[in-house]
Amino acid sequence: MPQKRNVLKEVNKTLNKMELASGQKSLIAKIKKLKKEKNAICLVHNYQRPEIYEVADFIGDSFALSQQAGKTNADIIVFCGVKFMAESAKILNPSRKVLLPVLTAGCPLAEMISIEELRELKKKYPAAAVVSYVNTTAEIKAESDVCCTSANAVKVVDSLPNKKVIFVPDYNLAKWVELQSSKKIIAWGGYCYIHSKVQYENIIKAKKAQPEAKILAHPECDLKILEIADAVLGTEGMLNYARNSEAKKFVIVTEEGMTTRLQKELPDKKFYSAAGVCINQKKTHLEDVYNSLKEEKYEINPEKGIIKKAAIALGKMIEAGRD
Repeated sequence: MPQKRNVLKEVNKTLNKMELASGQKSLIAKIKKLKKEKNAICLVHNYQRPEIYEVADFIGDSFALSQQAGKTNADIIVFCGVKFMAESAKILNPSRKVLLPVLTAGCPLAEMISIEELRELKKKYPAAAVVSYVNTTAEIKAESDVCCTSANAVKVVDSLPNKKVIFVPDYNLAKWVELQSSKKIIAWGGYCYIHSKVQYENIIKAKKAQPEAKILAHPECDLKILEIADAVLGTEGMLNYARNSEAKKFVIVTEEGMTTRLQKELPDKKFYSAAGVCINQKKTHLEDVYNSLKEEKYEINPEKGIIKKAAIALGKMIEAGRD
């Protein structure tokens, strides 16, 4: 009889006391030295490899990283994440040099709507405001009224005077927002390939396997999953929820790397991953960060006109704060 596949993956607790190879320790020391010499900082997304955390000046979600990028006085920002995040950093702090260690670290979701498609939507719904998820290109942000993250999407949409809102590019997040808002949401059909692959049946199995665990799901998941979750949260919200909860076990329904961050921050609790791995977030290695800082590559620098327009939409996102 074939063995049943476990739908949950428990975080290896040794990650919290991660044993680095001698080469990694050397690279970490070199990166930290270069950061001091060049007045640079490393902003690291929650989904990055655990060894990348070791060179971070700040670890967080898209909202928190945008805040940090906008207020830093560092001459160089090394963004350990994906391209749209580095673009956002440059938009929010254009006088700084922003580097993306791996140029091919993109976000398929961000590429699921083109500027031509968005302009056609705007023509079709001229009375609608455009809310673009932060997981979009700089060009899309520049064509939007306001940006949002999963941490403040509902708040941003509700703050608009328009009765109709074009929401791009993530369909699941758009429908989740619509459930909690009086606005008519015109949802684009984009999706995150990690969250879209999470199956409702597997979350039911996870609840049975760990009945005392809290289910924390990202709003990019299917609505059926969100409806049975204990909480629907962005990644930073998951950290805050787990930190403040009396529960000791949590099933984390977002990119697998988030469980590593949670276990690092909260070693006395148990975290189980119920989603896959984003290959783009995992493209960045310590060697890439070192080479990026040493050679000051790859610089992310959208056109000035796009930066100026996109800064308005991103600035409104920051002003809105979290839900």
